[in-house]
Amino acid sequence: MNDQSQSQHIPVLLNEVLDALQVEAHSDGAFIDGTVGAGGHAAAILNAAPRSRLLGFDLDPRSLQIARDQLAPFGDRVTLIHATHSEMGSIAPARGFDPVDGILLDVGVSSMHFDQADRGFAFKVEGPLDMRFDPGGNAPTAADLVNTLEADELADILYNYGEERDSRRIARAIIAARPLYSTTQLAQVIEKAHRGPREKIHPATRSFQALRIAVNDELGAIERTLPQAIRLLRSGGRLAVISFHSLEDRIVKNLFRDEATDCHCPPEQLICTCGHVASVALITRKPITATEAEIAANPRSRSAKLRVVEKL
Repeated sequence: MNDQSQSQHIPVLLNEVLDALQVEAHSDGAFIDGTVGAGGHAAAILNAAPRSRLLGFDLDPRSLQIARDQLAPFGDRVTLIHATHSEMGSIAPARGFDPVDGILLDVGVSSMHFDQADRGFAFKVEGPLDMRFDPGGNAPTAADLVNTLEADELADILYNYGEERDSRRIARAIIAARPLYSTTQLAQVIEKAHRGPREKIHPATRSFQALRIAVNDELGAIERTLPQAIRLLRSGGRLAVISFHSLEDRIVKNLFRDEATDCHCPPEQLICTCGHVASVALITRKPITATEAEIAANPRSRSAKLRVVEKL
């Protein structure tokens, strides 16, 4: 990561996150940043709560090193872990973060990843078809998926994770062009297979998003993390989640709604038999979005949605 990429990384909805987590009210509190990235949100939390501690997770070793440099002035108030946020349920208690006052998840891909051609996230520059958040991990790469999956499996990934209408046509074109090992190779195949009028976004956008989500099991990680995060919160503690596309936001919205509801029995059932008791209260019934000023300064924030719950 070069200095330019680091300096250009702007944490989205920063003030809104600090307000949502009530950071200033917990000056000596404990916080978890499940997706610490370059450390922007984490630094703001530690500054706003001057005696607080923070536990940060990130799968990307490059991002984690940037966060270490960024957060070094805070000394032992910060603990950074090379792990997925879906492991916080076991790691946080072992590190003395149980219960905590606030948890932040800024899910999805970081803008920094697109600046690194060798990571394979960007289709406009030549790079290997990798797309793993943790390049040293054991997860299959995007090249593994496009070169080994059957047509139906590949089409399902493109449709379910990228909402790509031409998923089956594109899947057949990918299989016909195998083997594919570079981002530009794959983008060219997708562009030729795409039909219909030209859209504002590049024809490969949805397919690359879908492959990235599949490689990193992003939606599954969110589903596993949210219940763990709620369990780690102390009474009155808050969980804030920033998502960037509808698939992520739908998972967050539905789980928050379910956890804020006492009974999950069918409406026609007169007596509750499920025994479910609400564990959180909804702080945001509608997501918080970026202001026009923030969007002008940081276009990536345009699609950001922040949802917040409070532990009962």
